[in-house]
Amino acid sequence: MNETLTLLLAWVAGGLLGTIFFGGLWWTVRQGVSSPHPALWFLGSMLVRMGLAVAGIYLVGRGDWKRLVACFLGFLVGRLIVMWLTRPREEIRSRATEEAIHAP
Repeated sequence: MNETLTLLLAWVAGGLLGTIFFGGLWWTVRQGVSSPHPALWFLGSMLVRMGLAVAGIYLVGRGDWKRLVACFLGFLVGRLIVMWLTRPREEIRSRATEEAIHAP
């Protein structure tokens, strides 16, 4: 397989792993704060998310440092995607208000 395609697939896989990891963290926080046993939510979620992330990165990397770097970069992109999708809606409105004030 072409090395560029392999690195691209490793990057995409890392992005998927990062989205699952940080999306799961966001979901856990939302569930855990209203739960009567939040420690179970946080501990269980951490074990599942870390297990998936480590196993996924191990399988994608296969001992090649280039694939590992591509996977980790994708993982960070996954984090940015989750941060963008879960940002507070007030932030969106305040930006729109600021842009309207500065509009010509």
